Amino acid sequence: MLRLVRSGWLILLLCALLAGCRSESEDRTGTEATPDRAAALPGNTSPTNADLVDTDGDGFPERAQLHSFQDRQSFRKWFATIAEMQFYSPSDEWSQDQRDCAGLVRFSVREALRKHDRLWFKRIGAEYEPIAPDVKAFTLDNGPLGERIFRSDFGAFRPDDLAQGKFSEFADARTLKNYNCAFVSRDRRQAQPGDLLFFHEPRNPRYPYHVMIFLGEAHRASEGAADWVVYHTGSSGATEEGTVKKVRLAVLDHHPDARWRPLETNQNFLGFYRLKILG
Repeated sequence: MLRLVRSGWLILLLCALLAGCRSESEDRTGTEATPDRAAALPGNTSPTNADLVDTDGDGFPERAQLHSFQDRQSFRKWFATIAEMQFYSPSDEWSQDQRDCAGLVRFSVREALRKHDRLWFKRIGAEYEPIAPDVKAFTLDNGPLGERIFRSDFGAFRPDDLAQGKFSEFADARTLKNYNCAFVSRDRRQAQPGDLLFFHEPRNPRYPYHVMIFLGEAHRASEGAADWVVYHTGSSGATEEGTVKKVRLAVLDHHPDARWRPLETNQNFLGFYRLKILG
């Protein structure tokens, strides 16, 4: 549980952001990276043309998006809660070499779209519990994209995009922002649970982007607040692996380095973005 503490402890808690989201995975491209999990594409990954219609030209086929209110709500709850649980009890299913800010997003998206049956709970960890119905539209086992659910290039969806490598199991923070999300607002009042916050630090050319996950009201230890976020600090060096943080926006608003404040007046804060699979 995070609480507002004296300024000295606040600095120790939050300055990990200064390192940005530093991990080897941030240097990889969407088509060249090692997948988060060793997983073959499902057997029925020969989608028909009807599956691959992209009526709004956002780069994703309609069949790979969640169109019902219930599915969107279920995904948001699973996605946000799985991400939050990595703060309390990181799952062994989240590979150590994928633990950075974007890796937390990838892992949580992937696990939110799985079938949450007894085998899943046995695999993911003893402290996890059911929190919503499963998404009904598709899972990673029967979706038209298989496990390659992250787009890695601009443009409307074309039937040959999968064969051309324009979808991958991997996406760094820049790829998530540019190809897999739509801008919502820089005003936090427009954010919904499961939205992403992006920061850009151009003075750090190797790791210029950082991403957080907006929880809203936390699943655990909410303290009556509805402005919680969770993120991974990323690696800050050969011996520092980074860690998962859970903190309120109200706390980040007073970060000692103004570049990392999620305020509309901060030019490094790009705003809130929504995953395109939410339609």
